[in-house]
Amino acid sequence: MTSKKIGDVLLDVKNISLRFGGVKALTDISFDVREHEIRAIIGPNGAGKSSMLNCINGVYTPQEGAISFAGQTFSHMNSRQVAEMGVARTFQNLALFKGMSVIDNIMTGRNLKIKSNLLLQALRWGPAEREEIAHREVVEHIIDFLEIQAHRKTPVGQLPYGLQKRVDLGRALAMEPRMLLLDEPMAGMNVEEKQDMCRFILDVNDEFGTTIVLIEHDMGVVMDISDRVVVLDYGKKIGDGTPDAVRDDEDVIRAYLGTSH
Repeated sequence: MTSKKIGDVLLDVKNISLRFGGVKALTDISFDVREHEIRAIIGPNGAGKSSMLNCINGVYTPQEGAISFAGQTFSHMNSRQVAEMGVARTFQNLALFKGMSVIDNIMTGRNLKIKSNLLLQALRWGPAEREEIAHREVVEHIIDFLEIQAHRKTPVGQLPYGLQKRVDLGRALAMEPRMLLLDEPMAGMNVEEKQDMCRFILDVNDEFGTTIVLIEHDMGVVMDISDRVVVLDYGKKIGDGTPDAVRDDEDVIRAYLGTSH
């Protein structure tokens, strides 16, 4: 890792517990994420990683605990409010508009930034036209950044899986987030596609200064690109620290080798 300046705490997760009926998805989870770091959440299948991400971005409301973002604490928050605060997310299962072009998919990430009303947008008149041009400039910059210029007019459904994941990242970046939640961005990729995605994640963190929270199963990737790692197992936190510290933690080793159950 190149040396970089990690800032103050941006996201503070305190004593989060989440239940679905009698099933405990998360139990008393606490950790923080600092400005400008890459923070990984890892754990075996069913550990509660996606549930944790869903609590952070307002999809689930935990029964206990609180989450603070940029100094503002909330226990109930919907996804739109979280997005307006500057948190964007990619999804494990791609939620792209398969019939729409790459550029139009990424443009949907600008929705929260659009100020003109629907009528002006439809007429593409005056301020609305100027606004759309400005938004398209941002999107074109993202397309260049992600090296998908050759596919900008291609319907997303016609692209290889690895490139579709890149478009998904582009749509999240179009929101100009302060913090980016990545839910298994490498899932289903071959080695070359993973290397590309790693490079883009590091570049987003470095060039845009975006704070990144990452769920990932590939331990090699996690150890290579993360500043700190939090480990969940059966909805409980069993490890938290630098990649090296976590790699050597007996509880983490047992959870991954399956000897603790």
